[in-house]
Amino acid sequence: MNIIAIDQIINVFTGEVFVTTQPCQLVSRGIGSCVVVAAFCRDACIGGLAHIMLPGRSPKGSQEPLRYAHDGISRLFSLLEKQGAHGQSCVLCLAGGGNVLRRDDDTICMNNITSIFDFLEEKKLAVAALSLGGYERRSVRLDVAGGCVYCTGGEEKECRLFPRN
Repeated sequence: MNIIAIDQIINVFTGEVFVTTQPCQLVSRGIGSCVVVAAFCRDACIGGLAHIMLPGRSPKGSQEPLRYAHDGISRLFSLLEKQGAHGQSCVLCLAGGGNVLRRDDDTICMNNITSIFDFLEEKKLAVAALSLGGYERRSVRLDVAGGCVYCTGGEEKECRLFPRN
């Protein structure tokens, strides 16, 4: 077992899923049309991020299936459960899904958001907080020790997404 320092930052990049019981900071940056799903289980002090790039399920034989909403979120919950969490007891936060290129015909951001909500609805999982849409890139930080999710948008200061102040 690796020991992680409380101030250690673990970057979760596009198409990655990371879950830990260690008291560290999980961070995803440069979130445009992607959506990051942050999950935290208070009972077991387990946290994780899934950085979703594409809607739906991965095609057969995909080299990077975790980029897809269904596969990435399924993996997130599988890892959470292996660590002792129960999906219904996890707090979920979503951030991203922005049309950062400001194209009228750009639907990937909305398709990502819809795909993630469809999956969560199917599993009867509620979202506690979100920061979706718009035109700015975002960053997300999950403080696993404190169970707080923080978000930035564009050049704004980081604010706490969950729990609300």
